Amino acid sequence: MSDSAETILQFGAGNFLRAFFDLFVHEANEAGQGVGQIVVVQSTPGPRAEQLNATGGLYHVVLRGYSDGEVVDTAYQVDSVSRAIVASEDWGAVLEVARSPDLRVVVSNTTEKGYELSESDTGLCDTGLSEGRAPVSFPAKLLACLDARFRAGGSGLTILPCELFSDNADRLRDIVVGLAESWSLSGELCEWIRSECRWHRNLVDRIVTGRPSEFPMLDNDPLLTMGEPFALFAIEERDHPLQLFDHPAIVRTPDVTPYGLRKVRIINGAHTALVCRALPAGFETVRAAVEDPETRAWLDGLLFEEIVPTIADRVEGAEEFAKQVIERFLNPFVEHKLESIALHHEEKVKVRLLPSLVEFRERFGKEPARLSELLPDVEANE
Repeated sequence: MSDSAETILQFGAGNFLRAFFDLFVHEANEAGQGVGQIVVVQSTPGPRAEQLNATGGLYHVVLRGYSDGEVVDTAYQVDSVSRAIVASEDWGAVLEVARSPDLRVVVSNTTEKGYELSESDTGLCDTGLSEGRAPVSFPAKLLACLDARFRAGGSGLTILPCELFSDNADRLRDIVVGLAESWSLSGELCEWIRSECRWHRNLVDRIVTGRPSEFPMLDNDPLLTMGEPFALFAIEERDHPLQLFDHPAIVRTPDVTPYGLRKVRIINGAHTALVCRALPAGFETVRAAVEDPETRAWLDGLLFEEIVPTIADRVEGAEEFAKQVIERFLNPFVEHKLESIALHHEEKVKVRLLPSLVEFRERFGKEPARLSELLPDVEANE
């Protein structure tokens, strides 16, 4: 496969995928892996497709922060995107890519709301999915692409939905197959989607902050975006071997669940704990709170004495990950507002902190001082 072949269809033109997956593809091509090029599909309003096409797909990603105690401040010119298509303006071009024998991978990054179906898509089953207007919802768009490929006799695809919720690939597959069944599409298509396409559950982790306020190339690159050096792309190989390029950030695993557990309990738990403690104390950002010696000592105790011990036997490298989290929190280039983390705070406490409190009591038969301080209303027998 040549570097110029369009092998990846990407739903989403936003900052995250461009500073995460698209950068990985660029680096893999630079390393001689011959991954190919990405066709980006833009489904939401905005100028990104036009901007990408104006530069031939070129843009910059700046990685800034700490890595192993050293400051990283590096800009990459990413050239893994061949072109971008606005779905509502040229749906036929998207379907042409879907039929291409060069295509290997579909990747997406929508919100959880992006998985919701649209009533306006219902009529598409009457006129045929392979022609006409673009479906509204992402699952219907994906079904249309898979239907076009199946009708063309194409091979199954590797599908990597990078949405941040558990069982992302299983959930998307079931929605797509359910939609096909509700539209009375062929049983052969449904079986091909289930068995020939490879749906990989995964977990993504990198903080991408978007455009920095100051940087030398800002005036010349409207798509320049900034992220932290840390990156993790844990991909499950439960049902199928992963047919993808190699990259230091990609971890192939038989079960992605422990990586999700580690992320929720440690980095997400620490974020929510800081909202509980540091926001009322007047700290505005994560970094400002962690730079305070008293808050830092408290956070170290919370992570290494109370949270990590509850999951250390279920996840790989819990303590090392917690150390990386502290380093990420101290990133001098990121202004992560505690108020933004505080959105939906009560729900986050239940998912991110309460399980650690309950499990600590069960495992060690005593109270975790810091977690108990954060959750004073939780009785020991709950």
